[in-house]
Amino acid sequence: MKNNPAKNIIEKIWDAHIVKQSKGHPAILAIDFCLVHEVTSAQAFDTLRKKDLTVFDPKSLLATLDHSIPTRKNRHQIFDQMAKAQVQKLRDNTTEFNIPFFDMDSNHQGIVHVVGPELGITQPGMTIVCGDSHTATHGAFGALAFGIGTSTVGHVFASGCLLMKQPKVMKVEFNGEFQVGVSAKDAIMKLIAEIGIGGANGHIIEYTGSTIQSMSMEQRMTLCNMSIECGAVAGLVAPDAITFAYLKNKPYAPNASNWSKAKAYWQSIRSDKDCHYDKSITIDVGALNPMVSWGTNPQQAIEINQSIPSDNNEMNAKALDYVQLKSGQKIEDIPLDWAFVGSCTNGRIEDLRITAALLKNKKIAHNMTFYVVPGSEQVMKQAQTEGLVDIINQSGAEFRMPGCSMCLGMNDDKVPAGKRCISSTNRNFVGRQGTGSITHLASPATVTASAIAGKIVSPQSYYNKNGEIA
Repeated sequence: MKNNPAKNIIEKIWDAHIVKQSKGHPAILAIDFCLVHEVTSAQAFDTLRKKDLTVFDPKSLLATLDHSIPTRKNRHQIFDQMAKAQVQKLRDNTTEFNIPFFDMDSNHQGIVHVVGPELGITQPGMTIVCGDSHTATHGAFGALAFGIGTSTVGHVFASGCLLMKQPKVMKVEFNGEFQVGVSAKDAIMKLIAEIGIGGANGHIIEYTGSTIQSMSMEQRMTLCNMSIECGAVAGLVAPDAITFAYLKNKPYAPNASNWSKAKAYWQSIRSDKDCHYDKSITIDVGALNPMVSWGTNPQQAIEINQSIPSDNNEMNAKALDYVQLKSGQKIEDIPLDWAFVGSCTNGRIEDLRITAALLKNKKIAHNMTFYVVPGSEQVMKQAQTEGLVDIINQSGAEFRMPGCSMCLGMNDDKVPAGKRCISSTNRNFVGRQGTGSITHLASPATVTASAIAGKIVSPQSYYNKNGEIA
């Protein structure tokens, strides 16, 4: 037997963070950083009070507002009393426990999974948690990042650790070059459609392959963000030159005197050549077309030139009844009422650039309402600087203030009952965007093209033969 058996990246990060492992018991796992928002933190702070505990390391926490706040211009006036109470409670808790907090107009408020990376808090080799299922986003940096329950958030606050059994590891290899108008959002939707909403249950996914190697960090974040939608605990991409270039000079990243040392460590966090994976799947994206969901979970998705499956099992039948569609019906050209670009999945500057490029010198369909919501105040300011905001508003779409917005019905931004929305978000569950609403998941490019057409269409016709948006 080998003295030092080959390990994958997840095993390496896991082993480096074990405080104690007793046979037959969960590991005590050290957590490097915990992100906090207004919805899942109040009970965790209450736990500290009830047990007369302090926060283990306030500098390893960062709080911001995202889920419940309005995204209209007068967002300081919160009409929903529950949302208002959540926001004020977080302000009070962060003050009492001395937690760093980015409030509205701080220049850094935004969705936790946008703010962490853009500030350089998210770094390779870290363990990162949050009371939010889409914490997997941070895995794009080679971090082990996952959502936890509110009671576990309290454990992390008090001890900097949690109890956890080591997950299995799944390798997902994406190869090939995307066609124009196709992106990481389409790739991850394809994976979920292939393996199903439980296909990666109990596993952490490592994403590899030539497609991943050429992705920007923002595309990788989109990919890792939706890992949870196929049942995975988390997803990650090994750090490389693209990762390092993104992190350099970020406010929380290692400074110049420590950069070389940090980079050397990050470069060591890679899967060994002959390491073991519990599952593996390879997907060629070269012929992949834009993906669109048709049902009520992310597994129920097809390429835009395909028809809704005729497999009329109970789950599909219920979904079709809710979304008011039929098996065998083409997904393309289905009329729409609403469109949304934003969220922790697709609310970054690259997403807004694609949206603005497609909208330039065009108008959205007269019957459409189209919200474009930046993921953070920093993204908003960058969009203003680049002139994207003016382009978006001139098209008839509405550029709004930062927040989770229409991803979920916890704030003012809701799709009315019976209305159909194409959305760049991560979940199309029953009523997620508002009671009785119907959601079709897609990439920002597909959402924007569809907003212009007033129906589900491919963005590919907007690209010229050089692969540029005409």
